[in-house]
Amino acid sequence: MIRSNARLRAAAALAFAWGLASLGTAQAGTVRGTVRNGTTGQLAPGVELTLVQPMGGMQELAHMKSGPQGEFSFDSPNVGTQPLLVQAMYRGVRFNAAVPPGNSNATVQLDIYEPSKDPKTIDVPSHFVIFQPNGASLKVAEEYQVENKSQPPQTYFRTDGTFDFALPEQGELERVDAVGPAGMPLQQLPIDKKKNHYSIAFAFRPGNNSVRYSYDVPYPSNTAALKIPTIYPGGRLLLVAPPSMQVSGDGFSAQGQEQGMNLYLRQDVPAGTLVAVNVSGTAPAGSAAVGTDQGQQGRDAQEGGGAESAGAEIQAVPGRLDAMKWPLLGGFVVVFGAFAYLLSRKMVVPVEGVEVAAAVGATATGKAKKSKAQPASAPAPVSPAAPAAKAPSNGPASLSDVDAVIGTSLDALKERLFRLELRHQAGTITEEDYAQERAKAEKVLRDLLRG
Repeated sequence: MIRSNARLRAAAALAFAWGLASLGTAQAGTVRGTVRNGTTGQLAPGVELTLVQPMGGMQELAHMKSGPQGEFSFDSPNVGTQPLLVQAMYRGVRFNAAVPPGNSNATVQLDIYEPSKDPKTIDVPSHFVIFQPNGASLKVAEEYQVENKSQPPQTYFRTDGTFDFALPEQGELERVDAVGPAGMPLQQLPIDKKKNHYSIAFAFRPGNNSVRYSYDVPYPSNTAALKIPTIYPGGRLLLVAPPSMQVSGDGFSAQGQEQGMNLYLRQDVPAGTLVAVNVSGTAPAGSAAVGTDQGQQGRDAQEGGGAESAGAEIQAVPGRLDAMKWPLLGGFVVVFGAFAYLLSRKMVVPVEGVEVAAAVGATATGKAKKSKAQPASAPAPVSPAAPAAKAPSNGPASLSDVDAVIGTSLDALKERLFRLELRHQAGTITEEDYAQERAKAEKVLRDLLRG
């Protein structure tokens, strides 16, 4: 009886989290709003709009055009129960307004902007490079801060590419992401311009944006001499490395440490410069070695546009240089290999949410290599036998012990589902992998309820 009651309570406790992670039935809610042209400051009639449910593969729930005063209204049972988006397609650029759950009568304003093809619409004030040894290769992650301060505000967009970047000699690109002012990282399909030069066709909206990419370079004898290309003029170049590495380069000055990572700064780097940087040393103690399959998986994603590579060890790096009053990495915690970029703590984290807080607050611990079948940001599978393994051999002493045993497994399963749906929403997991992981979670739930 005790175990039966505990299972019932466990099922009830899981129902709330399960409802957040899957489609649920609810009474119809309404989301109303207006579309405003942020360039002209006028309301925008006749704009094509779509109500989208990000969870479950960007499902389109309804379509309409904005009215004479830019007004719109969508009715859907998903309003208030699921995170939704109101999307507008305007002159070839997609704009979004988030509709958070919890309000069945929501109101939003969707801002659109006139597109511009003028490269002067954006500035690139900062460039960050992060190093992490990985056996015979060196993982390198780069991030550019991109500002759009256009007046009147416009979106910078060109189908032939809006942001150019280049890799050092022998660099093998793994993944590229771009982040708009809303803070959601979106994987980009790079345009290959030959000789390790690439571009992406990302729409840079007014405000703060960023571009992030990772690559491998050979690292024989734990040393490498790199020539890092810079394309945009006058920016700050910051190198970030663990203390176990030695870093030197012309024009760089040591900037001390932030959260256990050494910083090296060079100001006002001219465009077109090949910045010579010498690095040596090994990964910090406790870092787990990761395999060479990561690079291939990243290249598969580049070519196929979907596969997510396995993960490497996550090292906590500075989240912000408060004394220098400019952002470091836009809340980016280094994720090499899979380059499952993390959002800053100010935003909802679409991947590796729990690990972000852990990495910022504590020293990272070693992790075993993950296979292709187990993506980096996926939680470890919850074994159906876990409750029995955690229970005392002579049986639980009280009802609270039973609740604790089952609750632990349920918490893990809820966390797994939550993170899986966030990865799906962010587009950092393929539909095939998502379906497989979801099926595994459902099986675990059934096993838990059967006992």
